[in-house]
Amino acid sequence: MMAISFAAVVAWLPMPVAQGAECDLNYAGACVPIASDVDCAGGSGNGPAYVSGPVTVVGDDIYDLDRDGNGTGCEN
Repeated sequence: MMAISFAAVVAWLPMPVAQGAECDLNYAGACVPIASDVDCAGGSGNGPAYVSGPVTVVGDDIYDLDRDGNGTGCEN
């Protein structure tokens, strides 16, 4: 009887941290919640939701978190 063995080769690549459905996909680096308004934690905004940054804008900056337009919001 001949034994045949099969070896599965799996490449493991680092996966980015998955943002849940409650995170706005216009931003990366932190979970920006989907809300009527989001402001930077510790800033002068009045919410109702807040995010601790920095966050990278990867789409439309719908919450105006990147005030200086350099692609990164909530830097301070």
